[in-house]
Order: sequence, then C-alpha cells, then structure tokens
Amino acid sequence: MSTVLALLIFIVSYVLIMTEKWNRALVAIAGGVLLLITKVFRWEEAFGFIDWQTIALLFSMMVLVSITKKTGVFTYVAIRLAQLVKGKPIPLLIVTAVFTAVGSAFLANVTTVLLFVPVLLSLTDRLKLPAFPYLLMTILCSNIGGTATLIGDPPNIMIGQAVEHFTFLSFLYHLGPVVMVIFIIVVFIVIAIFRKKLIYDKALASELMNLNAHEHLKVSKLLVQSLSVLFLTIIGFIMHPFVYMDITTIAVSGALLLLFLTDKELDVEHVFQEVEWVTLFFFMGLFMLVGGLETVGVIDELARGMVWISGGDMPITSMVMLWSSGLLSGVVDNIPFVAAMIPAVQELRGYGMMNVDPIWWSLALGACLGGNGTLIGASSNVVVAGLAASYNQPISFFRYALYGIPILILSLLISSVYIFFRYLIPFL
Repeated sequence: MSTVLALLIFIVSYVLIMTEKWNRALVAIAGGVLLLITKVFRWEEAFGFIDWQTIALLFSMMVLVSITKKTGVFTYVAIRLAQLVKGKPIPLLIVTAVFTAVGSAFLANVTTVLLFVPVLLSLTDRLKLPAFPYLLMTILCSNIGGTATLIGDPPNIMIGQAVEHFTFLSFLYHLGPVVMVIFIIVVFIVIAIFRKKLIYDKALASELMNLNAHEHLKVSKLLVQSLSVLFLTIIGFIMHPFVYMDITTIAVSGALLLLFLTDKELDVEHVFQEVEWVTLFFFMGLFMLVGGLETVGVIDELARGMVWISGGDMPITSMVMLWSSGLLSGVVDNIPFVAAMIPAVQELRGYGMMNVDPIWWSLALGACLGGNGTLIGASSNVVVAGLAASYNQPISFFRYALYGIPILILSLLISSVYIFFRYLIPFL
C-alpha cells in the first residue's frame, strides 16, 4: 500500500508542477508532507533525504550574488557589452550567448538569468528589437553553459555532491569539450533562423552608445569587497581538490566572509530577503518526494530495470541514461529526475558495474541539456519565462518547444558521439 501511495503522490506532484497552476515549491513541499501524513516515512527520515549540502551551496551563491548586484556591476557589464558591439543586433545576440554561457558556468544558470534578463529586455526595448530571439538564446545558452561546471546547473551540483571524486575541474575536463562544440553549433543555428528579423536601427544604436554605463556602477568599498570575495570563491572551487575542502564549505565561507565585511553597510535581513527561498524550498520538497520512492524500493527497481534493459553492458547503459535523462528532462523539470536517478546509478554498483563514471557523465549531459527541450525543462527556463511575462514579452510554451526540441535532439546526438568515442570504446 505504501508503494502505491508514494508513487501516486509523486506522480500527482509532478503533474501539478508541470501545469504550474500552483507554486512549484508549495506543491513539492505539500507532496513531502503527504508522505509524512500517510506514514511512508517519518520526520527524521525526511530530513535525512534532503541534500543539505546542495541547499547550503545554492543559498551561499545566492547571498554572494545578491550582495554583488547591489554594486551595479552586472548592469554595467551588460551595457558595456552592448556598446562594444555598437548596438548591432546579431553581434548583440552573440554577446548574449557568450555572457549567459560563461555566467551560467561560474555563477549558476538561475542566478545568471535573474541578473541578465531584465537588462537584456531593457536593451532590446531600447533598440526596438524582437525580444524572443534573445530570450531563446539566453535559455539555451544558460543550460548549455551550466552543463560545463559543477556549480553551473542544479543537476551537476547534485551529482557532484553524490560522487566524492568528482571535482570542479573534473566537470570542466569531462564536459567542457562537448559543451563548447554544442554551444558554437547552437549559436550559429539561432543566428541563421532569426538573422532576417533582426534589423539594425542606426539612430537607436547611437542613443545606446551615448548611455553612460558608469552611472549604473557604484564605485565603493562594497564593489571591491564583493568582487574580491566572489573571485576568491570561484578560485576556491577550482582549487578545492588541492586544499582538501569541499565546495559547499568554500561557498558558505565566502558568503559568511562577505556578510561580515558588509555588515555595517548592508542589512543582513534585507540580503536574506533577496535569497530565492522558493527555489530552495522547491529543492527540499523534491528531495522528500524522491525519498519516498527510495523508501518503498522504487529506486532500486529503476536500477534493476536499467541493468535488465542493458544486460549490464556499459555502452548500452550509458546511452540509455543519456537519452532517457535528456528526453524526460525536456518534459519535466530536470531537478527531480536527477534526484531520482542518483540513487539508481549508485545501486548499479551492486549489480557488478564498478566503474560507473561514464554513466554519471551521461546523466549530467542528458539532464542539463535536456532542460532545453521545453519551458518547464529547467529552473532557469521558468525564471526567464516569468521575467519575460512581467515585461509584457510572454513566451509561448509551444513556440519555444518548436525550437527547443530540435536543438535538444541535436545536442543529444552530439553528446552520444562524444560519450561513445571518449568513454565507451574500451568497453566494447
């Protein structure tokens, strides 16, 4: 009976999250509480299922960026980049891609789009350019760029916390090459599709060039402090295997240091108010929902099913993981899918598959790139759509899917070739 209840609560919660009729965090937490009410697990078990390291890491990055954005540095950089390309539409589209991808790799994609999209919409409005191509490019490149690093996309954070020997550099080394290839191809595709709709207006571009970007930059002690601590934190992520400190500790230390340094200038309570608590509680609820499936044995059955489908064959298992995670993450949010699959991959060791690293990289690529399939495929997609709607530039679910799904399929094909030649040939 408990198995049926856990599955039913999980599926209903999933459907409600997809339909977005209620707040996603509210639905996820409600699902977790229902598992408690129906006695699928107890409170102490529920807290054990929540990955507090992932929550602490996300919280710390939100605090760092919340303080840093008060200096206006992100707005300043966006305006300067637009001026660098002299307000020309296609170069601005390329700049959007590069800025989003790099920012998503080192600041996390949700954080990057929260900072960049309002400025981008302001720029497109000023230049009288259609917003959709730029928003589409932002979503695609936020997920592609976020795939490259441990902190770039929530699924990678979760995988990095689950596998002890995966470091910040491991993700760059293993996923960076294929991400670069996919990024270049996708940028060319988007430019080819929209180049005729992006008309250059010299007069409007001239107005942009006359903007004083420095007016948005608050040159102060806060600027030096925030940028210094943010830079040191990123260096810490890169160096963490050599200093024997996990990335969560580094992130929390960076956030605390910046809070202490800015305590007299900023109200800590106000900084905490700007943290994306909805996102954090959404994660907590999802971990509880997946914990319910783990409690009743569904996760173990998933692992057995994968072994049965692949016959214990590493190449087949890796490809099944890549495509199933990619296609399913395009339909539902990639966070709960990865939360469900992590214990399933860990279970594979119990079936004689000792080196499962290729499967982890397949899961990371599939889940992160799969987020590009639809508007609900990743948290950053939902954030961009929400921001666009608030600026009267709504993105239609089906209009986005028209571009997102083909790009998802192409990305998975490229990833399949990469995974096969880099990892799977020795297993044949």
